[in-house]
Amino acid sequence: MKAVTVGSATVDVIATVASEDIEQMTLHNSTTSFLLLEPGRKIDALSVVTHTGGGAVNAAVSLARQGFDVAALVKLGRDHNAEMLVDRLATEGISGDLVRYTETEATAVSVMVASHDRNAAIFTHRGANGFLTEDDIPDDAFAGADLVFVTNLSNDSVNRFPKIVEQAKAAGAFVASNPGIRQLTRQTDAFFDSLKHVDFFTCNFNEARSLVPALVNRTGWEREYAARCGDDAVLPTMEIEGFKLPLSEYFRRIHSLGPRFVAVTRGGEGSYLSEDCAVYHQDIVPAHVVGTAGAGDAFASTLAGALVGGVAPTKALRMAAYNASSVVSFVDTQTGLKTLAQLEKDAA
Repeated sequence: MKAVTVGSATVDVIATVASEDIEQMTLHNSTTSFLLLEPGRKIDALSVVTHTGGGAVNAAVSLARQGFDVAALVKLGRDHNAEMLVDRLATEGISGDLVRYTETEATAVSVMVASHDRNAAIFTHRGANGFLTEDDIPDDAFAGADLVFVTNLSNDSVNRFPKIVEQAKAAGAFVASNPGIRQLTRQTDAFFDSLKHVDFFTCNFNEARSLVPALVNRTGWEREYAARCGDDAVLPTMEIEGFKLPLSEYFRRIHSLGPRFVAVTRGGEGSYLSEDCAVYHQDIVPAHVVGTAGAGDAFASTLAGALVGGVAPTKALRMAAYNASSVVSFVDTQTGLKTLAQLEKDAA
């Protein structure tokens, strides 16, 4: 099967710092935590390593290891970091035919500081990622693709999302979307309008929660629902800005906008997948956490690949959970990505 991933490509510089060498502060009235860096102090790191990353590259590597014939539609600068990314794609057998370049912007770079719970703080220069143009997406970009997986789009590139998903759907592909929080909150109406072209939409619980006010405004204010997705007794409820929406109702409303499959991840609480309002839950797979970056990309791309391949939802969720668990066992976003044979064995 053929797949095209669309979105970000970055070079990740990852610094791992011992917990005793950097302070962590957690607010008592919130779950928010902060890493505190002392100005002017040179902090010894346990390691500083450089890897390739970015949503579209992570997803491309994930799908390639699952046996897909993959191409990545990403935008790079003309620099050494671009060469590193192109080499990485080639090493994984991923086509570079859809790689685009800009002469004016640098390839995107992220600097991650991992300490304490290894949930890295990330400094990101989005660079070329934010400059995808209409001309970068040829009419035949998705010809023959079984799956088009659209990851986070940044800055002006987010304005290409409606064209990408419409074009991909017209080409006959299964269209999956795993957007970021900025796209969901700053381009909400355009995103909702485009969901009629999307087969599978996935995000984390906080991202889903951010959609609630606009989703209620778009789909109606009724408080009694004729049909629910799943059981409110076992599903969480999202509250934001005075709005309160059960996850079951969130699923129903997103389905009404187009997608057949809707997934939400919730950290240690596991993940949920709704197929036309039949809801499935998957616990997390325990792991020794070295770095959390890339877990979402692993989960979403694995789930999308399995669903396209006709895998039953419960097994697809297990495969996705195992791949995400494997990724967090490594500091970077790609080393832990498993092959299809490994995932099949895990999920059996």
